[in-house]
Amino acid sequence: MLRIEIDGEPPTVDHFVPGLLANYGHFTAMQVRDRRVKGFDRHLRRLDEANRELYGAGLDAEHVRGLISHALGDVRDAAVRVVVFGMETPSVMVVVRPPASPPATPQRLLSVDYTRPLPHVKHIGGFGQLHHGKRAVAAGYDDALLTAGGVVVEGAIANIAFLDDAGDVVWPQADWLHGITMQLLERELPSRREVVRLADVGRYRGAFLTNSIGVVAVSRIDDVEFPVDADARARVQAAYDAIPADPIEADPMAADPTA
Repeated sequence: MLRIEIDGEPPTVDHFVPGLLANYGHFTAMQVRDRRVKGFDRHLRRLDEANRELYGAGLDAEHVRGLISHALGDVRDAAVRVVVFGMETPSVMVVVRPPASPPATPQRLLSVDYTRPLPHVKHIGGFGQLHHGKRAVAAGYDDALLTAGGVVVEGAIANIAFLDDAGDVVWPQADWLHGITMQLLERELPSRREVVRLADVGRYRGAFLTNSIGVVAVSRIDDVEFPVDADARARVQAAYDAIPADPIEADPMAADPTA
């Protein structure tokens, strides 16, 4: 852990514990490289929209920019999580950790019948996802695949996409979190959404997961094996790599939010 700040200040017990015990709030997670983030404006929009839904008020984008910049200090590359938490008047916590990369090997997923409450909100308190993820690892898989009544929804901490015979990307049509990386790749690759039934995943030529860490191939869902198509994998990765990153500091002369 590099550092944590709450509303631009070092955390105190009085500030941190009440909100932590409430276990109510929302967040976004991003990878910072050279103080830039892919889809940064979308992360800010996610925070604002979730804040309006959970707390009835927007979240000023420039204020959030300033809090992230302040928490980073002189760090150029990091994994950053912005957490808005508390029951009444929310606080904004910025967590700065070492940068992360996607897994080096294709992922094996175990399907479970579970959907997140308010799935369109990236909210805190992901007990169900973590629990099913741990059970999947104990069973010899890498993570869980969330399904609802036999319909594929999303990964435990990622969106999932499939490749059809033409190499186009198929995103499951379901009640999922519309992830930032998914949003970005939908613009860059021939994509469509359709209902994907767990019993039919074998008809696709491949699959991959996307989240803030990047893109990783899927080699297995339950007993269905997917050949890892190197060309298709390279095409998806190239599309992701080509997405420009946005600077965190929109205005280098902006005032320090803690001043």
